[in-house]
Amino acid sequence: MNKYKWIVSLTLLLVFSCISEDYFGLSNIGNIKSIEVSNQAQTAVINTDSLSVKVQIPNGVDLSNITIEKLEISSFASSDKDVGDLLNLNNPQTIELIAEDGSNYLWEIEAFIASDNPQLDNYDLNLWYETSTNYFEPGADASSTIWGTGNPGTQILNKLATTPTDLGDNNLAAKMETLDNGPIAGAFGAPISSGSIFTGVFNSDNIDPSNPQAAIEFGTPFAGRPQSFKVKYSYNPGAENKDKDGNVLGFPDACDIYALLEIRSGGQVERLATAWFRSSSSQTDLATLEIPFTYGPLDESFPDYTFPTDHGFVSRDSANFVLPTHITFVGASSFGGANFSGAIGSVLVIDDVEMVYE
Repeated sequence: MNKYKWIVSLTLLLVFSCISEDYFGLSNIGNIKSIEVSNQAQTAVINTDSLSVKVQIPNGVDLSNITIEKLEISSFASSDKDVGDLLNLNNPQTIELIAEDGSNYLWEIEAFIASDNPQLDNYDLNLWYETSTNYFEPGADASSTIWGTGNPGTQILNKLATTPTDLGDNNLAAKMETLDNGPIAGAFGAPISSGSIFTGVFNSDNIDPSNPQAAIEFGTPFAGRPQSFKVKYSYNPGAENKDKDGNVLGFPDACDIYALLEIRSGGQVERLATAWFRSSSSQTDLATLEIPFTYGPLDESFPDYTFPTDHGFVSRDSANFVLPTHITFVGASSFGGANFSGAIGSVLVIDDVEMVYE
């Protein structure tokens, strides 16, 4: 058994240990792959053809004092700017990249004023792109999408727990199903895969077979203050809810649909607002659900699972006026899926994730 575990671990390591851009010899690639700056309202628009970046900044923000919060560039390239550097975006600024072979790329970053009432990109979930390994993920393409799923971690098992579904008239939605991973995966403590969709990215470099969320970087830039969000959903829980050891639980499976507004700055995170729906009730037909945001700290009337586990809340005073920097939205067919707990056959469908403003 120990020998078999070693072989499986080595196989996983070989599958997932790869650089993000293939090359032969010295790489001539000098791309900005992702970037976030302070007070950014939406995901940056990156154009590799024109070497340009456009970022949305809320009205009233001092554009002369914008900080680079995240910068991911091509493998083996270097940059004259780094995380923590300041940009004066009153005018377009440049970021110079030098590829491994010495090729020089001069990128331009420009700011424009964001909407006061932003929506999530692809909030109707009608856009899905085909990956290089022939399955579909939500978004127009891999470089611009704000959406992720757990599929990159389960496709090695030939399992896709999140797929597009056509509701009619080419209206696509996300279908999430809790799947049986099979006896081998079960023997290693991963008996099921819960279908999920989230704002953020799945980083294959951080895959941990024992921890499904280790590879997920939740959240996308966002700077609105919605009072609630609406979503169309249907849900049918599976027949038998079990923990990761196969023990039948004394309560049914339930779906999770929630959104969290956060303020991220200097490596610190604070929760600004919470909107959470968890239900084990069947909802066979697609129905519209509206979930209110609660701004500031939660009180004891809220269930424990709605509280942050690794950071705190903003103060009650600042909760009345500050803008978030990020939003995390999650939909999951089994609420305990991160711990490999759930009912095989639980199915959640969601569509039209709409932020509601006064």
